[in-house]
Amino acid sequence: MTWVRFTEGDYPRVRFAARPSPVPELHAALLMLGAPHEELLFGRWRGRLLRALPGAAGPLADLAPGGVAPSFLDVLGETREDGFAGIRSAPPALVRSEIVRVYAGRRVPPWVRGLYDGDSGAWRTVERAQRAAYETVLAPVWPLVQDLHRGEFTRYATAVAEGGLGAGLESLVPGSRLRADGVWEWPGGGGREVRLGGRGLVLLPTFHWRGGPLVQDLPDRPVVLAYPAGGGLPLAPTTAPSSEDALAGVLGRTRAELLVAVGVPRTTTELARRLGVGNATASAQAAALRTAGLLTTTRRGRAVHHERTPLGTLLIAPTAPGTASVTGTR
Repeated sequence: MTWVRFTEGDYPRVRFAARPSPVPELHAALLMLGAPHEELLFGRWRGRLLRALPGAAGPLADLAPGGVAPSFLDVLGETREDGFAGIRSAPPALVRSEIVRVYAGRRVPPWVRGLYDGDSGAWRTVERAQRAAYETVLAPVWPLVQDLHRGEFTRYATAVAEGGLGAGLESLVPGSRLRADGVWEWPGGGGREVRLGGRGLVLLPTFHWRGGPLVQDLPDRPVVLAYPAGGGLPLAPTTAPSSEDALAGVLGRTRAELLVAVGVPRTTTELARRLGVGNATASAQAAALRTAGLLTTTRRGRAVHHERTPLGTLLIAPTAPGTASVTGTR
């Protein structure tokens, strides 16, 4: 069993991550790459990604001997840059203790010894490996991860609104229950007990990992529970429809991609991230589409949200509402 013990001060500190976190999602995908189970569903996906991973990503395997990774890799962050910075800022004492833990009885590669000693070159090796793995494994499906995360957020919020916090938590982990004495428990985990102690709890869906919940419990930080979500199939990008290519020939590639992206309301910052452009560029392209009557812009507080008009939807009707879907790899 796994037990998560709440205090009275923890209940108002339970929050659902507003956005997916790239580094934990990447690590969940890398865990699945190394997991031997579910070969029928994930075999082709693993084979494709393992063949595509560049050599620069290799050091990440060194950091997880026997499939056990050091906890200083467990960081949140709404962007990958935030996540990489969080890893680099890990306290030296934590880095050393975690390297000792995961390498107990094993030979430590020389470059990992550099991490232990705080060598800046070793940290650059970690960052290069993270970036290489992200570009190969996660970047092609990141728009889909964002869409799935919004769906999970809505599902959890509905469960809490209808049944309270206990119903919301129990909906995330099958077989779990929030007991009257403030203990959330579920089967598995080898008898692990986590005491929140007023730190609160962050709920983070992951769409790659298919095992049990992953609990991140670091001193002086909120506890993070990453739970498996999604449809149970590997995430894979699909080929962009040819009609979208035709639309790009008329509007330009960036405007066509932006029009596809605003099937749901998105802020200028969200659009800039999805398109890989600056906020000023995203705002200018949205303004051009708004002038043409293809999208509307409304202000909500300090942010502006863009959404397709019926005319814009009609224009892209032959294309899919997104550029990726949950499919098996073919």
